[in-house]
Amino acid sequence: MSDIEIARKANSLPIGEIANKLDIPDSALITYGKTKAKIDPDYIDSLKQQPDGKLILVTAITPTPAGEGKTTTSVGLTDGLNRIGKQALVCLREPSLGPCFGMKGGAAGGGYAQVVPMEDINLHFTGDFHAIGAAHNLLSALLDNHIHWGNSLEIDARRIAWKRVADMNDRALRSITCSLGGPGNGFPRQEGYDITVASEVMAIFCLATDLDDLKARLDRIVVGYTRDLKPIHASEILGTGAMTVLLKDALAPNLVQTLENNPAIIHGGPFANIAHGCNSVIATKAGLKMADYVVTEAGFGADLGAEKFFDIKCRAAGLSPDASVIVATTRALKMHGGVAKEDLDKEDLDALRDGCCNLVRHIENVKSFGVPVVVGINRFTADTDAEIAVIKEIAATNGVKAIECTHWADGGAGTEELAHEVAALADSGAASFAPLYPDDMPIWDKIKTVATRLYRADDIIADQKIRDQIRNLQDSGYGNFPVCIAKTQYSFSTDPNLKGAPSNHMVAIREVRLSAGAGFIVVVCGDIMTMPGLPRVPAANSIAIDENGEVAGLF
Repeated sequence: MSDIEIARKANSLPIGEIANKLDIPDSALITYGKTKAKIDPDYIDSLKQQPDGKLILVTAITPTPAGEGKTTTSVGLTDGLNRIGKQALVCLREPSLGPCFGMKGGAAGGGYAQVVPMEDINLHFTGDFHAIGAAHNLLSALLDNHIHWGNSLEIDARRIAWKRVADMNDRALRSITCSLGGPGNGFPRQEGYDITVASEVMAIFCLATDLDDLKARLDRIVVGYTRDLKPIHASEILGTGAMTVLLKDALAPNLVQTLENNPAIIHGGPFANIAHGCNSVIATKAGLKMADYVVTEAGFGADLGAEKFFDIKCRAAGLSPDASVIVATTRALKMHGGVAKEDLDKEDLDALRDGCCNLVRHIENVKSFGVPVVVGINRFTADTDAEIAVIKEIAATNGVKAIECTHWADGGAGTEELAHEVAALADSGAASFAPLYPDDMPIWDKIKTVATRLYRADDIIADQKIRDQIRNLQDSGYGNFPVCIAKTQYSFSTDPNLKGAPSNHMVAIREVRLSAGAGFIVVVCGDIMTMPGLPRVPAANSIAIDENGEVAGLF
């Protein structure tokens, strides 16, 4: 059966029964039908004195078209922990419509390790992304309106730093000309769109601790500059109050369930290749107050999502992870070893060994943050026992266990061994978490530290304009911000074609963006785009309503 067929056969419980497993009273639920609810922020606030559970990060090797299954493993591990008697929930990001209708597909797990209602989660869900996009574009409209009606702040239209957003892959919007048609339509200029998951409002939404913090962060957004380079903040445009109103209801975390009726909180959704790639701080912190074990994921490979989870989210929120899981598949590792996609079903132990250099690099990187590691091997039906044995052997040589998991086919029963190991690691107290670099390290050195220590680059390079921009940010008081590196997810380098574990390459910085409200500096490297495009054959071509009035083709 397909993922959507499995999801439709789910024996879902009323959302109130899922809430009861976390001792959430009915009065704290804002229901969206029978199987979805938001959790009242006032109730979450009442839990502040409760002790925290254990925080477990699920990350992965460098992604390939062969698939890794990070979300599927996060869900399967949560079900496995509950099967062995632990009280666990999973905290995930909300899917973007862009990849749902593009190439990557949905983000609700797969097989028998899914969160449901799968169709709702992958589509409009509870409307959070629409609220984020609306708030972002409201600020864009107010900015242009201010300029149109006299521009008392003397904003230089050539130095506007606030693009618009849309939650859809649309390459035609990357660079546009707006405000054509005469004086009544504003001042013409070159403009552009980012995808909503790359919006600073999304980043702020996911890093804010409460409504007051959200408003304060929105106030600090830098929307542009005057001719003498004085920054103009969103607060000066007088729109952040209205933006907060649009985001108020969305800020409440969403409660759903896994196929095995275990609680899942799904909230926020920044991409990890162009943003910080983690679900909301509010959701994670709430989960830690309500469950003994919280499983969360960070987007793409550990060089992107995990690094930003550690260096941005944990730093901002004061979180300290207790254990981590690196998801790997024989198929992806063989691709890193040079095997073509059409040949992945054939056993190739030599290529697998070659490709495991990628896994080893990720193990070393996650360990460098002081977090205990276990490898979860997401087994596919064509995998051989000999291939599984190779991964286990190489992991053991590098001081970690690798555990075969069959959650896609068997649900939580397929992750019980992994669940025992994760619980033991989390309970051991072995974690000694620390970010990769201190707050007071200069911005340039922070970028270089990530590039050289995690990507194994020789150095970073940038033209003089970018170097000057970084120096100005440093001198303007933003030197204590962490860096959020936007680069391809397909390689440790900025070249998506360099598989395995490339070293001695150069990381070229193309652009630097200040996210003053989010509290980090976005460093755009290589050819990465903050507005993706659709593939030659987008998934949208196969999605429709069937003769029974149900969604078909969603995966």
